[in-house]
Amino acid sequence: MKSSQMEIGELAGRFGLGTHVLRHWEAQGLLTPARRVSGRRRYGEEHLVRVAMILRAKDAGFSLERIRSVLTEVDSTERRTLLEHHQAELVAKMERLRESLRMVEHALACDHADIIQCPRLRAMVLESIPPAP
Repeated sequence: MKSSQMEIGELAGRFGLGTHVLRHWEAQGLLTPARRVSGRRRYGEEHLVRVAMILRAKDAGFSLERIRSVLTEVDSTERRTLLEHHQAELVAKMERLRESLRMVEHALACDHADIIQCPRLRAMVLESIPPAP
């Protein structure tokens, strides 16, 4: 970093984001400029880390509201509960993704003209259908 402080465009540019995204995150309580100089927002190195964390959390499926809760929660027990809940959701999602990948891999290797008629693929699909209530 050239200097210890960046303007909003510099910070957004580091991540390929529009400045409107950072302004929205400010409005949502996720990001606060270090200071303002002549009315312009200034950000420091800690903001690089915070933006990177927000982006990683979004990639992991966190909503902006949940990200704010995790980042601002001062009660470590409550923060841990939030993270454990999300961890369980991620584990379930990863298993669904693994199942989907197995189906795609089988479909790629399948010689059936109509893959829906492939007994193995059909069995995989049937296993993914939730039971009737």
